[in-house]
Amino acid sequence: MSSMMMFDRPTMMGAMGTPGAMQMGQMPGMPGMMPGMGMCMVPRCTLKMEKCAGGMKITCACDDEMSAATLQNMCKMMAGGMCSLGCMMNGMMICMCNMAMCKCECAMTKDGVCITCTSGDKACCEMIQACCDCMCACMKAGCTCCVCFNNMPVCCGCC
Repeated sequence: MSSMMMFDRPTMMGAMGTPGAMQMGQMPGMPGMMPGMGMCMVPRCTLKMEKCAGGMKITCACDDEMSAATLQNMCKMMAGGMCSLGCMMNGMMICMCNMAMCKCECAMTKDGVCITCTSGDKACCEMIQACCDCMCACMKAGCTCCVCFNNMPVCCGCC
């Protein structure tokens, strides 16, 4: 099993990131992206999601030191940005949860990171925990989950 995964960024970014879609400030008739420019490499991890007091905890664990260091560096660079989770099956986005309703903190572990998404608001906590249930169900059914900060994938994997 490879420790890095090639990822198609337009799939994660939605319609605005697809080739041929017009970007803000772009002249009509110009291509949306150069072919091959929409790919990025992200560390492959084992993901574990669980409910905790006030929200959910996401643990991303890598098999090798290089992947763990890459993941940790990416998370340090994106610190403070919005966290989102996307589950994909056969290259198609199945479900996406944006953690805009909570505060997400990233702590380094020996083999990756631990992201804690919490809120003091009861309704927001329920939404966070519902997202946790949804992502766990998708991964259990065979989906690959991608963890993003500011819509930039930082790791992907399954449980």
